[in-house]
Amino acid sequence: MAEKISKFISVIFHPVLIPTLGFFLLFNSGFYFSMLSWEAERFVLLVVLFSTGILPVLSVAILALNPKFDLLMENSRDRIIPLLSSSVFYYLGFVLLGRMKAFPVFKLFLVASVLVIIAMLLISFKWKISNHMAAVGGMTGTIFALSFRSGVNPVITILVVILISGIVGTARLILKKHDLKQLTAGYVLGFSVLYLAIYFV
Repeated sequence: MAEKISKFISVIFHPVLIPTLGFFLLFNSGFYFSMLSWEAERFVLLVVLFSTGILPVLSVAILALNPKFDLLMENSRDRIIPLLSSSVFYYLGFVLLGRMKAFPVFKLFLVASVLVIIAMLLISFKWKISNHMAAVGGMTGTIFALSFRSGVNPVITILVVILISGIVGTARLILKKHDLKQLTAGYVLGFSVLYLAIYFV
């Protein structure tokens, strides 16, 4: 039973869905860009979903046509091409948001995420770092950085992201996809890069 729940959690909070979830939380957390119209928010969410969710999934689906490709990516090196393509797609999202003159923080999130992906790509040559926790850590770091920078204290949102972090980490441990060091490394990487980029840039 615990394993089934953990698989469900891993799918719901998959790295390809976390950015879209993160933006949705940002739009409903009382930050200064909450003044955006629903049409503008919808456009941003669609761009983020397309560039960080749909395109990465399609690239993995194409790779899966090769019978030698392990869809589960148990070997860290199997993640190199998906991570490389994801970095390109994230940058595409940055370009698309730039054309609509979105709030700088939206574009900064995507550029900083590219840095996280590149770091994970390099680490994956030698070690299996947790993509799930890097994504959740990045979302958490973004919200904390915006909170300190803007002086807004979105208590409920902060509690939600901390809860999600714990749930996802526990699920990955139960499924034995990673050990505690790999989970911690992924979370610290995502949190640190996004927090530093958004707070100081």
